[in-house]
Amino acid sequence: MTRNGIGIRTAQVRSERLTGQIHVYDGVGKGKSQAALGVVLRSIGLGINAESNFHRVLLLRFLKGPERDYDEDGAIAALQRGFPHLIDQVRTGRAEYFGHDKITPFDRAEAARGWDVAKGAIASGLYSVVVLDEINPVLDLGLLPVDEVVNTLKSKPQELEIITTGRAAPQQLLDIADLHSEMKPQHHPTAKALLIEGIEIYTGAGKGKSTSALGKALQAIGRGINHPGSTRVLIMQWLKGGSGYTEDAAIAALQQSYPEVVDHLRCGRDAIVWRNSRQELDYVEAERGWEIAKTAIASGVYKTIILDELNPTVDLELLPVEPIVQALLRKPKDTEVIITGRCQNQPAYFDLASIHSEVYCHKHYANQGVELKRGVDF
Repeated sequence: MTRNGIGIRTAQVRSERLTGQIHVYDGVGKGKSQAALGVVLRSIGLGINAESNFHRVLLLRFLKGPERDYDEDGAIAALQRGFPHLIDQVRTGRAEYFGHDKITPFDRAEAARGWDVAKGAIASGLYSVVVLDEINPVLDLGLLPVDEVVNTLKSKPQELEIITTGRAAPQQLLDIADLHSEMKPQHHPTAKALLIEGIEIYTGAGKGKSTSALGKALQAIGRGINHPGSTRVLIMQWLKGGSGYTEDAAIAALQQSYPEVVDHLRCGRDAIVWRNSRQELDYVEAERGWEIAKTAIASGVYKTIILDELNPTVDLELLPVEPIVQALLRKPKDTEVIITGRCQNQPAYFDLASIHSEVYCHKHYANQGVELKRGVDF
């Protein structure tokens, strides 16, 4: 049977890789650090239900000094309190942006401190995932020697997953990467002309769309934890029925501690849906998800709404486009809606996006026959 259209892999039981990969998320579009946070959420979720202790994550954040608060801080702190054996966080540098002409001795010292932590973590064998958030611009600014960083990453333990983020990744790093996703911004004059804000779209063939949305959800949950009553989050996921998604456990843990902050729902069969394999249940499930999402958008109750894999759901013609356009046009001004997924034909609601990142796939280990990994890819 010829597969026609876009299919989304579900979390059905399948073989998975043991060897860790090197991921690079770069580009001037939005979603790089969010993608790393999404992987953190999945990895912690895997560790919550795993019998072994080998699911510890290090979130090492360069250029994000502790004197500034970030939205995700509350959620990360909550996960650290609940599962201190699963996540460590280290922040270095100063919070404000600076260029080559504004580098200070403090910046060099903080970059070196962060790299010392990274080298120790990579060599320790204590972590399954090490996130080097914003190390790409650190290298571009010359705050760390590129050769040393590249050689350290090349000699990492075989099972360790390493994720680097930020603009301007040096070519030497891209050369050793197993995965390279570039976030490219797309601009929509209609959204600007209509003064539409708060609609973000992540699409494209590269890895990082759903993980960016999960990272965005983690940021919003953290905002709700730090400022009670300020936000409520809905994560609505299409084409991802069944169980086995590792982020579910971490989200459920946050729900248990902060039930007033986050709701999470899935719809769809536990099967890959192609255009020529659609079943009646696929339409029913897609519509069920949209009824929930439409009500949430209109209500104003939720300040952040994740519509994960809505794009391929529309591309597969499981949902019509016009009701989505109308719902987005009528959304409350202070409600942000994040839409993800690849699609062959951009639906009309793309014109309403105030932020649109096209995730380009320069490298992906799956294209080399490498299996996906639980806790990282799903």
